[in-house]
Amino acid sequence: MVNASPVILLARVGRLDLLERQCARLLLPAEVAQEIRAGSSSDPARLAIDKGWAERIPMGPPNPSVLEWGLGAGETSVITVALRQDSALAVLDDRLARTAARSHGVSVIGTLGVVLRAKRAGLIAQAAPLLTELQRSGLYIRRDLMAEALGKVGEQLESQ
Repeated sequence: MVNASPVILLARVGRLDLLERQCARLLLPAEVAQEIRAGSSSDPARLAIDKGWAERIPMGPPNPSVLEWGLGAGETSVITVALRQDSALAVLDDRLARTAARSHGVSVIGTLGVVLRAKRAGLIAQAAPLLTELQRSGLYIRRDLMAEALGKVGEQLESQ
């Protein structure tokens, strides 16, 4: 299950393949696809969605306990759909959404986690340059968190 921001960010840097290559089944809730389609007609994520990228899945009735968190439609749909899947992993960047997902027992990673897993799996040679590019494309991540994450894969922050 993937939310809009990881799709948008990875599409901006031409690396949607990192999601595809790490997921046996890449599900995109219809509500998330709708959010992405609301963007510019030239947005790389919208273009990918319009070409049929990822498997669409309807949310169905929203989970009432997820609704109580007051999340956006995309985050609510990702968590609701994840709760209906066996061993689902939700890809969410929003902090509150990640907390809500974990409180419901849903495993979560964000765009940073996707990049780190890609490095560990040998899908990319280095994580730091890609993370820097993602930051330039709109990914917000604190410098200290990025340094700590890169240390876990044997890298350091690039000098700026």
